[in-house]
This record gives sequence, C-alpha cells and structure tokens, in this order.
Amino acid sequence: MTPEDQEETQPLLRPPRGSVPRGRRVFLAAFAAALGPLSFGFALGYSSPAIPSLRRAAPPAPRLDAAAASWFGAIVTLGAAAGGVLGGWLVDRAGRKLSLLFCTVPFVTGFAVITAAQDVWMLMGGRLLTGLACGIASLVAPVYISEIAYPEVRGLLGSCVQLMVVIGILLAYLAGWVLEWRWLAVLGCVPPSFMLLLMCCMPETPRFLLTQHKRQEALAAMQFLWGPEQGWEEPPVRAEHQGFQLAQLRRPGVYKPFAIGISLMVFQQLSGINAIMFYAETIFEEAKFKNSSLASVIVGVIQVLFTAVAALVMDRAGRRLLLALSGVVMVFSTSAFGAYFKLTQGGPSNSSHVDLLAPVSTEPADASAGLAWLAVGSMCLFIAGFAVGWGPIPWLLMSEIFPLHVKGVATGVCVLTNWLMAFLVTKEFNSLMEVLRPYGAFWLASAFCIVSVLFTLFCVPETKGKTLEQITAHFEGR
Repeated sequence: MTPEDQEETQPLLRPPRGSVPRGRRVFLAAFAAALGPLSFGFALGYSSPAIPSLRRAAPPAPRLDAAAASWFGAIVTLGAAAGGVLGGWLVDRAGRKLSLLFCTVPFVTGFAVITAAQDVWMLMGGRLLTGLACGIASLVAPVYISEIAYPEVRGLLGSCVQLMVVIGILLAYLAGWVLEWRWLAVLGCVPPSFMLLLMCCMPETPRFLLTQHKRQEALAAMQFLWGPEQGWEEPPVRAEHQGFQLAQLRRPGVYKPFAIGISLMVFQQLSGINAIMFYAETIFEEAKFKNSSLASVIVGVIQVLFTAVAALVMDRAGRRLLLALSGVVMVFSTSAFGAYFKLTQGGPSNSSHVDLLAPVSTEPADASAGLAWLAVGSMCLFIAGFAVGWGPIPWLLMSEIFPLHVKGVATGVCVLTNWLMAFLVTKEFNSLMEVLRPYGAFWLASAFCIVSVLFTLFCVPETKGKTLEQITAHFEGR
C-alpha cells in the first residue's frame, strides 16, 4: 500500500474513539455555503416570471421575442457548464471557502446588469454571468459542506444543497407575483450578498487545509465546527497530494467514482425532469385551473416539501434506497404521463408542430378534463419522486465519492456533464417529440428511469455513516 493509499483510508481529523461531535457551528457554516445554491435556484427560477413581463415590455425597456425568450431561459445552462469547469479549477487552487466567496461576484454583477439592461444583449450577458455563478456554486457548495460535516449529519447537510435550490426557485416564483423583472433582479442580489458576509466569518475546510500542510489552522477550523470541548486526535504526517494526472485514471479509486459520478448526472437529466417542469403550466391549464400561474408555485411547494423529507431521512434510509425508490416512482409516473398523451392525441399528423395537449376531437370535454387530471397527478408524483432521490442525491454523492487529490477535476467534469445534458435535453426535447410523438418521448424517459434503477442497485455504493476516507478505501478495494 502506498503512502497516498494510507492517507485516504483514515479520517484526516477525528474525535477520540467512541465520541460523537457535538458542535453546532457546522450547521451555521453549512447554511452560509448553502446560500450559494439558494442564489443558484433563484437564478434558475427567475426566467419563469421574468419572461412574460419582458415579452410585454414597451420601449425603451428591452423586449424579448419568442427566440430570444428561449435563449434567455437556456443560456444559464451554458454559463453554468463553463462555471463547472472554472469551479473545478478554483476549488483545488483557491480553496473551498475562497471559491464560494468568488462566486458571489458574478451572481451580484449578473443581476445588476439585468437590472440596468437597456437592450436584449445586456439581458443575455447578465443571464450568462448568473449562469457562470450557478456552475461554480453547484460544484463548490456540496464539496465544502461534505468536507466540514461529520458522517452522522453529512447526508442531512448535503441534501440541504438541493433543498436550498428548490427554495430559491420557489422564492423566484412567489416574488414574481408582486415584482416586475427589474425589481426581481434586485432581489436576486440579496442571497449572494448575505452569503458573502456570512462566509467571511466561516473557516476553510479542515481537509483542504491539511492538504496545504496548514495543520494548526485545520485543527482550529475543526474545533470551531465540531466543538472545542473535545481533544481532537491527529493522524501521523502524510505525503502531500500531487493533484490530478491522467495516469491516475487506471486506479479503481479514481475511475470507479468517475464513472459513477458522470452516470448519475446523465441519468438525472435523462429522467425527463426538465420536460415536465417546462410543460407544468400548460398541464394545469388543461385541468381547468382558474389561475394556471399557480402551477409553478404548486410544483415549487411539492419540490421543497419532498426534498426536505429526503434531507431528514437521508442518514437513516441511506442513499441507495432513496435513489432506487425515487427511480421506481419516476418509472410509473413517466409511463402514466406517456399514457395521457397517447389517449389525448390523434393519429399521425403531417404538421411539423407538436401540439402537446390538444385533445382528440371525438373526446367529450369532460373526458378531456378528466384525462388532464391524470397528467396533473402523474406530474406531481414524478416531482415528488424526483425530489426524494434523483434531485439531491447525485449532488451529494458527487461530493462524497472522489478522493481529495482529484476532487476539483472530477467534480468539475460531473458539473460540466450535468449542465451540458440539461442544455441539450431542454433544447432538443421538442425535436424528439416530433420524431417519437410526445407519448414516445415520455416512455423513452421511463426506459431511462428503469436503467437508472438498475444502475443504482448494481453500481452505486452506500455511503451513509462512512467517512470520506472510508468511501475512497471502498473504491480501492481495501
């Protein structure tokens, strides 16, 4: 066994044997870091209430046409993909804390540019900047939280990343009812500004400090986070991490988590979540809701509630069980969704336009509305299932399974994969439905969900209750 192997089989800092950390400042530090995902969620949700307002805008305010509105929503994912690459570089060189502080700059600058926008290009530039910040935050926040949390609460705190994302989305939806797009952008500056203030008072992660040979600072950070009343034991001096090299991909402790992390991100996006979220308001209209704009809020509330449930049970139920359960729920709900489209759409059409929710003319109006409730039920079940597992857990596992010396590069690749897949699925889903028809597209998503369940059962290890170093040892086969 090499010195590097020995380094990653033992906890870097640990309490005396038999004791459990009692410090509560770790929760404050996790909350400060999770304000990044809150800002990220607000930036994602911002386009939903802002686009209708911008499409109605009169000169001299900028006005979006249909094509510009599509890009206004999608360009965030391209910025986030670039942010994932930048975040992977920053997190290993500047550290976890400084990377979180840095991502507040493009958040605030992006929303400020949107607030001051005089033309469409300023709007796009602001959205691209907020997307860049989203990519950095989506990578660094899970890593920071996983490295400061002790094993007994790492699932809870790690799941709060996704919880804060969906709270941010819901906040944007609710604020969009009372604020027009400029003031909504002003509100978007608040969470990252608050994070900047809080994170200045929080320590760097002890694990990163140890890799920089700052042992006294690491011990002080651990005592700040986990409590000063215990005498922390420090393992023997170990070799310094050398960073990522391509030759390391031959090691099972590197290529196995790489394959799992990338696959989790791909399956998350292929589940159909973006397609269902995109058509949520239209589905509620077909179900005869008097105020179809309530659809976004209802969807947001379901996401928040079930993500909170997942966070509370994560360290008891475990990651694999919740992922498998989530996948099974999504299989049934996407299948039912496809059945709804099959029942409500006619035969083949020569038109290249897919009218998603056009009822068959032979169906009575009441029957059509009744079938629309099948779509509403399927959609709500899907969102609940996604929120319990495939929403938070890929991000949590991404922060847990990679060894320290490759974490920056590996998490960067995972985040890049996630955001590129999100962009491709969002932009190409309409084309897919023209080829396969809507029911075929959702049944294809159901097939991907089946594969994701099998992948979970056969390939994903359980990480609950283990230190990050024990997880690395598992992949190394030790």
